[in-house]
Amino acid sequence: MTTASLVVSTYNWKEALALCLRSIAAQRVLPLEVVVADDGSREDTAELIRTMAADFPVPLIHAWQEDAGFRLARVRNLGIAASSGDYVIFLDGDLVLHPMFVADHLALIRPGIFLQGSRLNATPEESARLLAGGKPKFSPFMDMEGRYKRKHALRLPWVARRKALTAEGGQMMGCNMGVWRADLDRVNGFDDNYEGWGREDDDISARLKHAGLVRRPIRFAGLAIHLWHKTRWPDGIPPTEVLPNDRFFNKVLAEGTIRCDRGLDAHVAARHARA
Repeated sequence: MTTASLVVSTYNWKEALALCLRSIAAQRVLPLEVVVADDGSREDTAELIRTMAADFPVPLIHAWQEDAGFRLARVRNLGIAASSGDYVIFLDGDLVLHPMFVADHLALIRPGIFLQGSRLNATPEESARLLAGGKPKFSPFMDMEGRYKRKHALRLPWVARRKALTAEGGQMMGCNMGVWRADLDRVNGFDDNYEGWGREDDDISARLKHAGLVRRPIRFAGLAIHLWHKTRWPDGIPPTEVLPNDRFFNKVLAEGTIRCDRGLDAHVAARHARA
């Protein structure tokens, strides 16, 4: 039986993280564990995690690193290193999950692929309602921004199975992505060289593809509501935008790189050394 670990990235938004964790605790199929990959949040986030861990239905682990700027790739590696499941699902801590989210991932994953889900972007008003304790509404009629087709708010498992068997791609976003742990070890996880915003997700996707894996989309399953917040590009990075991290990403594409040099293995070794 496949075991799933959830790696939930967060930074100084404990109210959203609390909603995310509560939606995980309500899953029909629980993960093996949840690792909060914390990119340097204040002590109030640690306090929240300690409080929720006391009666959380699975182990709730806090993997924290010092706040030294945006280091999402590195903190996700810390999260992977702290996990022990066969299959790792990456989430952002501002998502509210459908109760069948984990079950859907486990139903669709199979050898030779990794899964790319999406998110339903709530409006500022809907996000405020949810943060105030409102019940999530997974429906094409929910109060959402229209960047994605509203039909994708439907949960249709039979359609999801067909798409995960035949379709390729899906918008690359690390906020709802599932990868076998063995494949993460093979490519050495995320590349710690990526500091500052952007391209770390594109990088690992490219290296997984270079290793022979196919990226399959999750559509009509694995539903997650994304709480509104100010962001540079709500739906990802425009392909024409030039970012500082492109120097790493372009090299990966040009050389067909599979395994990064500064990645997961160092964090696994460091964790074992502390044990």
